[in-house]
Amino acid sequence: MWDDGYGHMGDRWGGVGMGSGSVLMWLLLLVFLATMAAVVVVLARAGSGRASEVGPAPGATAQANAARALLDERYARGEIDEAEYLHRRTVLHGAGG
Repeated sequence: MWDDGYGHMGDRWGGVGMGSGSVLMWLLLLVFLATMAAVVVVLARAGSGRASEVGPAPGATAQANAARALLDERYARGEIDEAEYLHRRTVLHGAGG
């Protein structure tokens, strides 16, 4: 032990010994690091695109075909103009795959 000149006693490791306070500090550090590792794993799994491996929902293709047929009918009847038709068709293709 040594005296730092200000009346504080310490050891050469800057006060990081094996007292009860430092054991608690190390435990908290381990808990923090484990939490950070868990967050990284969860974020990595969420960003890996596993949802796209599942495929389209049942009936999604039939719904997309029905929507496209309705859009074609509205354009043929003159309810929407060419610009609106093309825009909505693009949106349907983007949403339906």
